Amino acid sequence: QEGSLCAQHCLNNLLQGEYFSPVELSSIAQQLDEEERMRMAEGGVSSEEYRTFLQQPSVNMDDSGFFSIQVISNALKVWGLELILFNSPEYQRLGIDPINEKSFICNYKEHWFTVRKLGKQWFNLNSLLMGPELISDTYLALFLAQLQQEGYSIFVVKGDLPDCEADQLLQMIRVQQMQRPKLIGEEAAQSRDQRLSRGDVDQAIEVNHPFDGTGMLDEDEENFQKALALSRQEIDMEDEEADLRRAIQLSIQGSRQSELSGSLPQNVPQSSHSSQTDSLSSEELRRRRQAYFEKQQQQLQQQDQTPNLKNKATLSSSTPEPGAGNDMSEEDMLQAAMNMSLESVRNHLNSEEEK
Repeated sequence: QEGSLCAQHCLNNLLQGEYFSPVELSSIAQQLDEEERMRMAEGGVSSEEYRTFLQQPSVNMDDSGFFSIQVISNALKVWGLELILFNSPEYQRLGIDPINEKSFICNYKEHWFTVRKLGKQWFNLNSLLMGPELISDTYLALFLAQLQQEGYSIFVVKGDLPDCEADQLLQMIRVQQMQRPKLIGEEAAQSRDQRLSRGDVDQAIEVNHPFDGTGMLDEDEENFQKALALSRQEIDMEDEEADLRRAIQLSIQGSRQSELSGSLPQNVPQSSHSSQTDSLSSEELRRRRQAYFEKQQQQLQQQDQTPNLKNKATLSSSTPEPGAGNDMSEEDMLQAAMNMSLESVRNHLNSEEEK
C-alpha cells in the first residue's frame, strides 16, 4: 500500500488494473462536495446551516488519502457496477450464499479492501498484506461473518467486472498457498523486536553479572574462557604448522634449485641457469617438489620402524662429525634442518594426543 490510499488500491485490486489514480478520485470527491454545497445553498446562503457546512472539512476525502463510500460508489458507476450493503437486514433475508457472488468491498473506519473471486477461487486482496491471501470456499462465509463481528461494513459488488489476466489464468489452474502472506511491516517489526529483546537480555546479563576484573568468574563464564583459550591455542598451533609447512616447501624449492645449479657446467653463465628455471612450468615444479617431499616422508617412516637407527640418523644428521669442520655440503645441512623440523612437529603432535 502507498500511503493511506487504501480506497484507490481497493478499486484497482477489484478491477485488476491501474484504473484509478488519487487525482481522479479527488476530482470525484470535489464534485460530490460541490453538489452537497449547492443543495445546502438552496436553504439560503445566509443561513446558519450553510455557514456551518462551509466551515466543516470534506466528508468525501481528507489529506491522508481517505475517500468515502460515495466516492467509491461513483467511481464504480463508470464501469456499470453497483454496491449493495451485504450486512443489511434486507439483503440477509434474501439468503444468498456468499459463494455465489463475485466480489465484496469491505470497510472499517478509514480502511478499504477487496475480496474477489478469480477463476474458481476466492482471494483476500487487502493492500495491507504482502500478497493475495487464498480463502477457501468453506471459509468464505466464516471470514465475512468474522469481519461483521469486528465492525466491518461489507458491500456486494453487482455487475460484470472487466476481464483480467488473473481470472483467465485461474479458470484453468488452481492455486495452492502454503503460507499466509504477512502484513506490510510485520516481518520488519518482528526482526526489530528480536533485536530489542536480545539487547535487553545482554543488558540484563551485564547488570546481573558485572565483570570488572576484581570478582571471580562463575562456572559458565569460566568454562567459556577456557573454551576461548583452547580455541586460541589451536589457532596458534595451526599457524605454527602452516609456517613450518611453508618453510619446508621453501627449503625443498631451494634444494631443487641447488641441484639444478650443481648439474650445470661450470662455464655456463648465470643467465642460462635462470632461463632454464623459468622454462619449467609451475605444474612441473609442483610435481617435483611433491615427489621430493614424499621421498622424505618414506625415509622418515623407515626410521620410525627402526628406532635405534632413527636416533643414530638423527644424531648424525643434526650433529657434524668431529673434525669435519665446514666440509658439510649445503644439501646435507638442508637435510638435517628438515629432519629436525619434522621431528619437532612429530613430538609436538604426540604430546598433544597424550593430553
